[in-house]
Amino acid sequence: QVQLVESGGGLVQSGGSLKLSCAATERSVDNYTMGWFRQAPEKERVFVAAMAPIAWTGRTYYADSVKGRFTISRDNAKNTGYLQMNSLRPEDTAVYYCAVFRRGRPTIPEDYDYWGQGSQVTVSS
Repeated sequence: QVQLVESGGGLVQSGGSLKLSCAATERSVDNYTMGWFRQAPEKERVFVAAMAPIAWTGRTYYADSVKGRFTISRDNAKNTGYLQMNSLRPEDTAVYYCAVFRRGRPTIPEDYDYWGQGSQVTVSS
């Protein structure tokens, strides 16, 4: 079993930055792909970014809407992943979730095995 605890959300003005953290407990997630998704009110959960295990390729994936603004990273020593969000826009407002899987497709939420509780990010205009 893996538990994921997110932190770092909050309220920020348009153009500002936030950094989300996703700390894994109970088990190492070094060999898991880690992803971030977001869900705005009354909308489906959508892919934001993902990163393959560092020991494999460390390959990163991004939704077109966040490329060049968001950066995903991981620190295996801390068993923690991060999502640095810059140049935030009001349309980035959503609950952000981190998740991990052993095998699957990085952009498909149904392929993820474990999920965090979500962290609210609100960007004011």
